[in-house]
Amino acid sequence: IIRCLVERGALVKVFPMHVSIDEIIKFQPDGIMLSNGPGDPAAMPSSIELIKNILNLNIPVFGICLGHQLLALSLGLQTKKMFNGHRGINHPIKNLITGKCEVTSQNHGFVVTKESLSKNDDVEITHLHLNDDTVAGIRMKSKAVFSVQYHPEASPGPHDSRYLFDDFIT
Repeated sequence: IIRCLVERGALVKVFPMHVSIDEIIKFQPDGIMLSNGPGDPAAMPSSIELIKNILNLNIPVFGICLGHQLLALSLGLQTKKMFNGHRGINHPIKNLITGKCEVTSQNHGFVVTKESLSKNDDVEITHLHLNDDTVAGIRMKSKAVFSVQYHPEASPGPHDSRYLFDDFIT
């Protein structure tokens, strides 16, 4: 993720998981990347609250994998543990905005529930997993905030989704 951002000219600062919103504000970021990581997103209430505060800064936010799940929870959506998680490469994803399909790399055992999207009219699905019709991407309609369930930074792996970093920088 850092490499993909730096390749696009971004100055990147990595904050620890338990950073305060004041520390983030002090840095004056132009955008926030919510990175991947292991774990049950519902077991991270302090991260969910931090993301709610980040959203109030009105700067672009891009979430990947766990970052996607935590963003969804901060927006009032729900996640659930999958019976069989998505692991490995060659997972087909459809971008509902462009209509194009992408080959992706995935490694997760939780998913944002489609049913919970009715809880927030400001959130829409942007990407769907074509094997099981699960939510693979969301965005806010009112802010430059979006996220995906898969790994556009995968190396080695499919690079079909690297455009997401360009979208974030733009």
